[in-house]
Amino acid sequence: MTSSKIKRLVIRNLPYLLLLWFFNKVGEAYRLSVGRDAAHRLMDAINNLNSTLANPIPSLDPFDSVVGLAGAVIVYGIVQYKRKNAKKWRADVEYGSARWGTRKDIEPYIDPKPENNVILTATESLTMESRPKLPKHARNKNVLIIGGSGSGKTRFFVKPNILQLHSSYCITDPKGGLVYETASLLERKGYKIKIMNTIDMGRSLRYNPFTYLRKESDILKLVTALVENTRTSDNKGGDPFWEQSEKMLYCALIGYIFYEANDEEKSMNSLVAMINSMEVRENEEALGRSYRTSTT
Repeated sequence: MTSSKIKRLVIRNLPYLLLLWFFNKVGEAYRLSVGRDAAHRLMDAINNLNSTLANPIPSLDPFDSVVGLAGAVIVYGIVQYKRKNAKKWRADVEYGSARWGTRKDIEPYIDPKPENNVILTATESLTMESRPKLPKHARNKNVLIIGGSGSGKTRFFVKPNILQLHSSYCITDPKGGLVYETASLLERKGYKIKIMNTIDMGRSLRYNPFTYLRKESDILKLVTALVENTRTSDNKGGDPFWEQSEKMLYCALIGYIFYEANDEEKSMNSLVAMINSMEVRENEEALGRSYRTSTT
């Protein structure tokens, strides 16, 4: 062993040698103390500790040596435990446990059946099982894909996951291409496809709320939903008189259609037609007076 290594070893263990000497003196002070019990002897040892420390020569008594060695070993063990469990701070560098994942890291989150997974990459997937064998392997199924136009979001992520056929799908398709590219396979696999086209209603599934009316309270629910969902932020908080008048008018018209119209006429088209046919003229009051005058 070179002199430099010996020097480093001595410097590294010098504090423990000092602790060995200090606890040796503590043991000596306790051994020389007097008292009726251990508590009194401990108080006397504390009082006599200064005089004991005044003599730099360590005691060779077996009791003092054991106390000194035990104290130094205990402190050494505490220091080593703290050192092994200390956080590894790196100056001016982000701290954490993040690292590049491996195949072994993602395996617990992948279903053995490939068709039961959300495809993330060519080698990584995420099981659709909401309750895996180990609860700690349960993960949120939300996936955020960010990419510019033409970067392949639909081609490389959306369509492959639709073709997994592992669940029901609610798809927003602004371009209208997905339905033509995937509908045939979905229908062959037993899926029922329903399309809502807000641009061309002739190619859209439509909903007739009159089909679900059974009693007068249903009419009121329909009118409330209609008014609440057709209001804009500009006219909220206005005079409630006009809103109540609107609801009363809708209730009257829908009730008339529901009770008096044929089955073919029980639809929102009839309601819109009736509203459009209603007309209020500015000189209607004057016309009424002239009519009454001519008929009297």
